[in-house]
Amino acid sequence: MSQNGKQFTQYKIIKIHPIRVPEIIGMGYPCACILIFKHTLKITFSMCRLLVSSCNNLRMKIAAICIFLCSFSFEKAKAQTTMPPKATLNHIAVYVVDLKQSTAFYQHIIGLDTIPEPFHDGRHTWFSIGYKSHLHLIQGLKEATVREKNNHLCFSVNSVSSFIKVLEENKIAFENWAGEKGAVTNRVDGVKQIYFKDPDGYWIEINDAKE
Repeated sequence: MSQNGKQFTQYKIIKIHPIRVPEIIGMGYPCACILIFKHTLKITFSMCRLLVSSCNNLRMKIAAICIFLCSFSFEKAKAQTTMPPKATLNHIAVYVVDLKQSTAFYQHIIGLDTIPEPFHDGRHTWFSIGYKSHLHLIQGLKEATVREKNNHLCFSVNSVSSFIKVLEENKIAFENWAGEKGAVTNRVDGVKQIYFKDPDGYWIEINDAKE
């Protein structure tokens, strides 16, 4: 056997034992493909490169190329499956004093749609706030407290001016970011913003952002 053949034999016996690559190649193209798919997990990208460069006849080259392609596909799929999954928003939970009052606020003032909740215990209301995202109201808070405006929920509407009319009709005070009553903030990118509190003192932002 040639020097290349010796290197090839030693490499595969050490690296992929008990798979016998000469036997696989010697069986011919159909059998090689079956064994390749069966043992793909043990064949590396670097090994396939050595296989291709070491083959000296057509049958061996065909089998080696098959191994190369199978291993390349597996390595690519493995890299994709081992990537850590990206987190997506599922829900935001808000702890409230009076579930009935808070449900009416988010349903009729903010304009959210309720969705079924699994507890059916009179302590939960769920709203849809986007694709596979929910707002969960949970009753049990003892009393509303003073909260920082920096901690707030934000909802977008088509028209801030139209939403202000809803607040005024329901006698709900609003302000801009600086705290000026009845004023609107014009963000640096042109988005209009207003701020107000829900029944438990949580700050709400309404803006007209398109994205």
